Amino acid sequence: MPQPPATESLAHLLDSADCAGPIGLIIVDHGSRRDESNVLLLAVVESFRHQTGLSLVEPAHMELAEPSIEAAFARLVEQGAGRIIVAPFFLAPGKHWNEDIPELTRAAAARHGDTPFQVAEPLGLHPAMCEVLASRVAKCVAGSGS
Repeated sequence: MPQPPATESLAHLLDSADCAGPIGLIIVDHGSRRDESNVLLLAVVESFRHQTGLSLVEPAHMELAEPSIEAAFARLVEQGAGRIIVAPFFLAPGKHWNEDIPELTRAAAARHGDTPFQVAEPLGLHPAMCEVLASRVAKCVAGSGS
């Protein structure tokens, strides 16, 4: 039997989660001094909201740009989130995933009644990444990529 798309599985899982209120999601990237890089995260969040039907999804930049993890955390708590998942929009684990993002999130949680949170793994070696990479290479081979 085929598996439902991950977005459908996620919506079902969040609906059935046992916590004090809905689960909120922060999608966090590094942040940049270049606006076009920061705008990309807004598009990712909008696409994720649309594909999953989830409404409690906020963007955040770890540094260099707003909104911060603290600001995104506060918005989710104001919207009634009882638990928050921080999903790094990073390829690999490193200092930001191991230290910086958990510390920034811990500080935000402390300012909001110690709202429970978790930090998801970075994108890493997920099988879909090979498909994404293959599509980028194919675009170059076809002459439409740089």
